[in-house]
Amino acid sequence: MTAPTTETVFTYAAPALKFGSGASAEIGHDLRGYGARRVLLVTDPGVAATGHPARIAEQIAGYDIEVVVFDGVHVEPTDASMEHAIGFARDAGPFDAIVAVGGGSAIDTAKAVNLLTTNPGDLMDYLNAPVGRALAPVNRLLPLVAVPTTTGTGSESTTICVLDVLSLKVKTGISHQALRPTLAVVDPQLTLGQPALVTAAAGMDILCHALESYTAKWYGDFDAKRPEQRVPYCGSNPIADLWSEKAMSLLAGAFRQAVADGTDMLAREQMALAATFAGLGFGNAGVHIPHANAYPIAGRVRDYRPAGYPQDEAIVPHGMAVSLTAPEAFRFTFDAAPERHLTAARLLDPAGADAARGDDALPDVLRRLMRDIGIPNGLAEVGYSSSDVDDLVEGSLKQQRLLATAPKTPADADLARIFADSLEHW
Repeated sequence: MTAPTTETVFTYAAPALKFGSGASAEIGHDLRGYGARRVLLVTDPGVAATGHPARIAEQIAGYDIEVVVFDGVHVEPTDASMEHAIGFARDAGPFDAIVAVGGGSAIDTAKAVNLLTTNPGDLMDYLNAPVGRALAPVNRLLPLVAVPTTTGTGSESTTICVLDVLSLKVKTGISHQALRPTLAVVDPQLTLGQPALVTAAAGMDILCHALESYTAKWYGDFDAKRPEQRVPYCGSNPIADLWSEKAMSLLAGAFRQAVADGTDMLAREQMALAATFAGLGFGNAGVHIPHANAYPIAGRVRDYRPAGYPQDEAIVPHGMAVSLTAPEAFRFTFDAAPERHLTAARLLDPAGADAARGDDALPDVLRRLMRDIGIPNGLAEVGYSSSDVDDLVEGSLKQQRLLATAPKTPADADLARIFADSLEHW
């Protein structure tokens, strides 16, 4: 029989999931099920100040499990901050399991700690090519329990951790199925009171996860792979589509309200569900151009300090960075899958989507939403100008793992046009 030239197989995987108010009180029970007697809890100073990590640590200890807390996670992790966390864990170990309590920064740092305390080498050995050597782990990782306190990154569901490489001024990551958390514990109570702009940025990350996975290159359009060549990102597929569509529907009803009122429990629950669903979708289908563009936007920031985030250094939060070129990126990809783009626009804003036609529909829906929730008006507002476009394109081109998932391949000039047209949105 002649072997097919295009892919006929897609894969799907997800962590075990525990969802609902109060779920974070049960982690000790879950850890005992993994045979854990000594665990590392990873968090950041801001989340630590809420008291949630201390409460969770105390509840875990009630199951006769020793808990060591590392609360030095850097918001928007760097190679230096991850190496600091890895060093702490090596000195304080060994551990039987790891618990991450926080946003994507804490969960991603915990993934790196898990990898580098169970496997040889350093971060550069495992970072995605061409920045790093993209080696695969050779040893089994510890059970990882991910407890998100923000509704956005989906890191509790995915095989990816993201960081800035300071010397190269580039954001990249590690991607391997071994990094996927063993258990995701999603407790919407942990997200109450989240600052408005944090909710907005994290929510745009949810939205772009759903949109990018939904519009990603169809799995059957990739070249056929051998079993050992399969990667977690396999392109859009029927199962990932269901999660993405449901995430968009939830966002349509909850996103604006969650930003407007951080104490609205129903909106928080719906956002948490949307984040989880989108993570279960993109963690298998993949993301593409907006995420590829986000890496240089975040990695080359000069002096932007958004409200609700630590003010000691300049950052463009990940979800915000992803959103800033999303309208123009989806205008570019429209003709590769018109009906998917129009369906997404209708799911997010039925009335608004019907007012626009063609490649304007989804960009218009996104711009209205971004304006309503306080996302900056394009790249110029976070400090970039037309003179930065070439550098941003260079940074995006380093994210070939992501660009390969786009439904149409952007040339350098296409990326330059997307960046240039994203300097201002309205």
